[in-house]
Amino acid sequence: MANYKPVIVQTYPKLGEKVTEDTLYWKNYKTPIQIKEFGAVNNIDFSPVHPYHYAVTASSRIHIYGRYSQEPIKTFSRFKDVAYCATYRDDGKLLVAGSEEGSIRLFDIGGRAALRQFEGHTKAVHVASFLSDKYRIVSGADDYTSKVWDVSSASEIVTYREHTDYVRCGCASKLNADLFVTGSYDHTVKVFDTRTEKSVMTIEHGHPVESLNLFPSGGLLVTAGGRYVKIWDVLKGGQLLVSLRNHHKTVTCLCLTSSGQRLLSGSLDRHVKVYSTTSYKVVHSFHYEASILSLALAPNDETLVVGMTNGILNIKHRKHEEKQHSGRRRRPTYRTFVKGKNYMPKQEDFLVTKPVRNHLKKYDQLLRSFQVSKALDAVLQGSARSNPPEVTVAVMQELNRRGTLKNALAGRDEKQLSVLLSFLIRHVTDARFAPVLINVAEIIIDIYMPVVGQSAVVDKQFLKLQNIVEKEIDYQEELLEVLGMMDALFATMARKKPIPLEENKLDGLQTLKSLSNEDIGENDKEELALPSSTRPALKTRNLASSSRQGIRRCRRWEWDRRERNPSQSLDSEKRENDLAGPPLEVAARPPASRIRRVALL
Repeated sequence: MANYKPVIVQTYPKLGEKVTEDTLYWKNYKTPIQIKEFGAVNNIDFSPVHPYHYAVTASSRIHIYGRYSQEPIKTFSRFKDVAYCATYRDDGKLLVAGSEEGSIRLFDIGGRAALRQFEGHTKAVHVASFLSDKYRIVSGADDYTSKVWDVSSASEIVTYREHTDYVRCGCASKLNADLFVTGSYDHTVKVFDTRTEKSVMTIEHGHPVESLNLFPSGGLLVTAGGRYVKIWDVLKGGQLLVSLRNHHKTVTCLCLTSSGQRLLSGSLDRHVKVYSTTSYKVVHSFHYEASILSLALAPNDETLVVGMTNGILNIKHRKHEEKQHSGRRRRPTYRTFVKGKNYMPKQEDFLVTKPVRNHLKKYDQLLRSFQVSKALDAVLQGSARSNPPEVTVAVMQELNRRGTLKNALAGRDEKQLSVLLSFLIRHVTDARFAPVLINVAEIIIDIYMPVVGQSAVVDKQFLKLQNIVEKEIDYQEELLEVLGMMDALFATMARKKPIPLEENKLDGLQTLKSLSNEDIGENDKEELALPSSTRPALKTRNLASSSRQGIRRCRRWEWDRRERNPSQSLDSEKRENDLAGPPLEVAARPPASRIRRVALL
């Protein structure tokens, strides 16, 4: 008893996402804070200056939140209808927003009333932003127009009427005060220069454009519309660099990190995807409980804020390592206690180890006392976290090795048998556990077959297990058929490898010795003894043989399937003829005279 060895649980490779630096970086956020707004959150914008407050536009209000506050520190509510796209100026002192009634309002962060109101659009204004010179505003509306306004005089400077549908997104260049970009539901993106009367560039996105953004360098433009996120090179005249389709529904918002090395996209499929701007591959993904309309990142990626259609504002703050400061000096005894804790023994060191007492699991304790039935119950009734399926299968393997598996499965009541059958239903088709669980299922059927029909619950589980096994068998048969077809295709499509003429003639004799006498006749031995230049014909014959075997295998599977249905059965003579199959073109064997002629050449 003292030499009892615990059950060895076999470890399997974990299937899941690969842990990378991006995974660790983007998972390093605290538990999210959720705030309920009055309506769908259509825009979020962070102040570019410290302390990095952010403006949330929802319904007919604009709320200003502090970085760590859960209540708005300021509210702008002078809107008659829905407000849109509240955006900060570069100095963080002014805020501009559009509205459903077609007006644009300019607010001072320190006050409450609007400083300016710009009238000129006839429909809802969804785009409002400052140009980089801080004294002009660009706007886009559902009346298909884009306008540029002067802040000081509240007057209109220029109007562009080139879009043929709603203008729903736009942004201004940070490097050039005269450039801005707008996107429309007419599937186009237009680049405007305020010094000209027409657009200087038109890009066809292919879908209604929901969001766009310029890279910090100003040379690349990213657009989102439909399920696509596309990257364009503006310096090359709007050349498409890459088209990404990683979302299942419409992409509604885009955001760049402060460094410009990562791109974030939010969609109605409730996911936020993080892309690398070097490889344009998805490096991480966030999942939310509702469709996403807007998102924003604080400087240095300290805070991630996401707005959803149900009015929920989801806020995640980055974790920071807290430095522990002790008021008093540590005693020398502590240093003595941890001394050598991380020391790695050298080859010449004599290692003195303290005997460690192994604590046995509950099922090991029961197996040690030969209580096999209770040991199996212990691993079946525990939670999936404490007793994963690997542990249960390991205990079954141990019971089978001891020869007591049948005893452990017998003598069970309805509840215990139901738990056991539920485990089989969940995991019998798992390739890791199938060899063990199929044996267990056969033993259970043999034991409890006489009592079938006495419990409706158990009968229903037996039928469910039968259906699962039948579906798995059909699936495996289909895979084997595909495998046979692929073998035949690969064999016929294999190309001949050129063999140098200088190869030794003895290679044929060496190959002859390695092959079995059952598959090689006298004529074949003569061909193998020929020079290596005649090998291509021999290789062709081998490829044809493997092709014929693959086709025969497919036909046998088809015949086995038909045998299950008597109406489709055929006589044995026809079956033998079909299994033999017609000779293939590839299998044509060249005559010996032709081989000798090739050898002489």
